[in-house]
Formats: sequence, C-alpha cells, structure tokens
Amino acid sequence: MTLFLMWLAILGALWAAERGPARFPFAVAALVVLAAAALLPLGDPLRATLLAAIIAVAIVGLSAVKHHHSGMKLTVADLWLTFSGSIPFILRQYRRTSVLTIAASAALGLAAIATVALAAGPPVSLDVRIVLFASATALYLMLYRGSGGAGAFRPGVTERARFFSGFMASLIDVSSWWRSDGLRLSDIAKDPLPLESAPSPRRPGRTSPLPDIIVVQHESLFDPRIFGLPVEPEIARFFSPPTSRSGRLQVEIYGGGSWQTEFSLLTGLASRSFGPDSYFLFKKGTDRFHHSLPRSLSSLGYRTMLAAACRRGFMSYDAFYGSIGVDERLFSEDFPPPFDIARFDDTSSDAMFLEATRRAFEESVGRDPMPVFLYALTNFNHGPHDRRRVPLGRFETERAFALASLPDAHYAEYYARLAETASSWKTFRTSLAARFPERSMLVVHYGDHQPVMTRRIEAALGLVEDHRRQFKTFFAIEGINVEPSSIENLPDAGLDVAFLGTVALQAARLPLDPVFATRASLLADCGDDYFASTSDRKRRFHRSLVDLGLIETAAFPRRRFFAPDIGSGTGSCGIVATRRPSREA
Repeated sequence: MTLFLMWLAILGALWAAERGPARFPFAVAALVVLAAAALLPLGDPLRATLLAAIIAVAIVGLSAVKHHHSGMKLTVADLWLTFSGSIPFILRQYRRTSVLTIAASAALGLAAIATVALAAGPPVSLDVRIVLFASATALYLMLYRGSGGAGAFRPGVTERARFFSGFMASLIDVSSWWRSDGLRLSDIAKDPLPLESAPSPRRPGRTSPLPDIIVVQHESLFDPRIFGLPVEPEIARFFSPPTSRSGRLQVEIYGGGSWQTEFSLLTGLASRSFGPDSYFLFKKGTDRFHHSLPRSLSSLGYRTMLAAACRRGFMSYDAFYGSIGVDERLFSEDFPPPFDIARFDDTSSDAMFLEATRRAFEESVGRDPMPVFLYALTNFNHGPHDRRRVPLGRFETERAFALASLPDAHYAEYYARLAETASSWKTFRTSLAARFPERSMLVVHYGDHQPVMTRRIEAALGLVEDHRRQFKTFFAIEGINVEPSSIENLPDAGLDVAFLGTVALQAARLPLDPVFATRASLLADCGDDYFASTSDRKRRFHRSLVDLGLIETAAFPRRRFFAPDIGSGTGSCGIVATRRPSREA
C-alpha cells in the first residue's frame, strides 16, 4: 500500500510538472524506466521509486532554470556545456540563481544518499528486476516512436512545459547530443535543389557607386512594445527610423550566446540546425563555411572589417571571422587612444565603442576609398540588470519614464541603457553622414537576443505564455545618401535573422550570387522562422550547399586554393585535402 500511494503522489506531481496530457504517457514510461534502472542495483522497489523521483525532480528543476535563462529546456546535449566554460560565466552573471541551484542540487544529492542508505524495503529477485527493466525500456521506446520521435520532441524545446519528458526524449535522440569530429546538419534532404542562376527580380542590378554596408549588432536589445510597454519618441525612432525597412526579428537564442545570431546573419543558416554543435560553431565551424555575407561582398569589390567589443581571444572570434572572409578584425584591445580600454572593460559603453568604431571606419576609408563592409558588435546592454551602468545624472528622465511604465528596477536599468544606445547610435549615424556627404551607405542595426530580465516583465504584466515571443527582437535598415530598396515577400510576423544578410543585399540593390538568390526565393517558403520551417526546398538547399563544398561536414575540413564555382548552380570546388587535427570545442 505504501508503494502504491507513493506512486500515486509521484504521478500527480509529474502531471503538474508536465502541464498537460500531450506527453504524459511517455513521461510516465520514462519515470518507470528510471525506477527500473535503479531497481537493478538496489534490489528493492521502495528505494528505486524514491531515487527515480529524486532524479525526476532534479531534471525538472534544472530544466526550468535553464529555460528561464536561455529560453530552451534541458537536454542531454547541454551536458557538453558543463565542460565548455559556460558554468563560470553563469556563476559570475547570475550569482543568486547559481547559489540557489547549487544548494537545491546538494539537498537532492543528500536525499538520494539517504534514500540509498536508509530506505531499504522488501527486495525482489534479479530475474524479476531484469524483466521489469526490459519491459519498461520497450514501453519507453515504443511510446517515444508513437509520439512522433525526434520530429515531435525537438520543436518543443522552447516551450515552458514538459521539462521531464523533453529531457528523457533527448536521451533517446542520440544524434542530437552525440559528439563527432565533423558537423551534423539536422534539416537536410537527400536530393539537392538547383541554385538560381538566371537574372531575376531577386537579383537586382548593381548600383554605382557601391554603398558601404554597415551592420551593427546591439547586445540584448529588444523593443519594449513587444510586451505592450510604451517607449518615448526618440526610442521609437531608434527601433523604426523614418524611411527605413524595419520590423520584428526572429532569433534563435535567449539570454546569451550572441555568436549564434552572428553566425546566422553571416552564413544565412540556422545555428540550431547543427544540433549539439550549435553552441560551438565559432570554434568547431572555423574553415567549414565557404559561402558567407563577407565573402560575397568581397567578390563584389568590398573590403571587409569587424569591430568587436570583446577581446580577441573570446570564443575563437578571430579565427572564425577570418575563415569566413573578414579581412580586418579589430577587438577592444586594438582601438587606439583616446579609447580607454580599462574604462571600457568596466562599462562596455556604447558611446565609447561606437565612437571608436566610427574613427576606425574613417581611418580605413582614408587609406582606401573602396566600399567597406563593416560589422560592429556591441556589449553594453548585456545582463544582469541589477547593477547600474548608466552614471548618476544621465538619462534619469528615461529611467523615470520606464519606472512609471513598469515599477521594476531591472527594467528601468535596461531602458536607461537603451536610451544611451539610442543616443550613441544617433551620434554615430549623424557623424558618418556629416563626414561623408557624398558617400552612400546602407546601415543595418538589430538586436541579437532578449536579456533574461524580460522574464520579470512577463511576470509583472501577467502576460499569457508565448514561447515564440522570447525570440523576438528588432531590425532596421536605413540609408545614408541612398534610399533602401523595397523588399518583396517580407513576412508580416517578422524576419528570421538567417535572411537578414540577404535582405540587406537586396536593400542595397546589389546583385545576388546563386546561393543568395536561392535563399531569397526561400523567404516565402520559410516565413519568419527559418529553423522551424518544414520546407522541403530549404532542406534540399542545404544539401546543395554541402554537395558544393560550401559547408564542410567531414571530420577534417579541407583547405581550399580557390573559391567554388557556383555561377551555373552546379559548379565544382577546387580543394586540396590536407589532413589536420579536428577543431573540437
């Protein structure tokens, strides 16, 4: 009777944790598997049940914490992040959460030890244990397949529900977490898609002179109007400048991992398509992606330039950006005086960074007047927002406006930083226009992801849960001495970041090569979420990129001696196979 009542209580708690019946039978089967696995060494059902319940509580708790901070549930693939250097970052950024999580984990660990040592019940024979484990495993696998397998569980990784069943499903989905020397592309078809080669409206004629392309990624910026919060006119103009092409931007990350947004913009691919390697693409993906926005612009006569508000050694940035065609790479330690690196390390000020970036751009153009592709990465509004970065006396009116809209100090700090960014951006753009009155420029700016602080907004406003809202930021495309071209087929719900580079080329009226032309044709197929799209043409397009050698998935990437011929849509690549150690994250 005790065991029966225990299981009844555990199943009731599991029902509440799963938050609905959709995957409940599978969750029950997964819990039974844990109990049966524990029963093998322990020998009695009482301890096995208690231990399984403790493990399930740990999974649900850790998954809820991860979802709160990253927008995605815990999966087996996340175990690799434990050894990637992300844990020290989390400890620094989210101390309170880290302390509470460690304390709860320690308590559960002690409970597990006490269960094993003190809660022994009547034993069962080894034969019965083996039969129970085999039967439970068979039911677990059968319900996984019956629920739709990986195709049903993977898209739900962003939902704030089914934390236990989601993790236990990922355990079976071996391809989602098993590490390999090469790269694995999840959404790829067997047959390639012929690339577009004939001139079309998606490949507009080249303008003369070529405009500079300036792209600025704003760290952790989102439009408060996504949550129904008001903004002041100056902030509204920052998000939606007059005469600009602007709107919502769909990204793949929440709370951190800016490089995944950068990867998607520059390669036109979804980082999540690479499964367990998505977090490590800047390390493991170096020398593997041979078609990119900077390479394409280089082929049109552009010089390519990066200005990053991080140190050169961060996340293999220098190597990765070099491998995708960015020739001049400036990091925070490279900016000359009057840039104060010590002060910048403390504040990450957008005013300081954008001014240093503008000077670097002007010096570069002074040395060589050829058109420039500049990609600038800021870091000012990164969380946490529980400490003040905007000095006393600055943007106090904006801080008060935010507090009147939502009485939350974290949101007020975000909004004050946003106000500094908007002011610095206006100065940056105005200075470029004044310094180069005859030079045409296409200017793109966007937010890379939302900060964790938006969870406080959702809770304070009592908003209905929307797992897609957490991946919405903004983009704006405007011109200096040139008007951006109108863009066809932009989804009303917003633009996925994987298409932003293609749309920027179209807005600049630049010719699209076959890869970009084909990607532009996928916009109507994929809508506002490139990764979630089930488009067969998208999957076939990925096959074409792999077959042409534009994405190298093999264990040992090959060294190229000339660029692939994709002019006909069926060309070949000139490559020299040079075996070298794989680049493991």
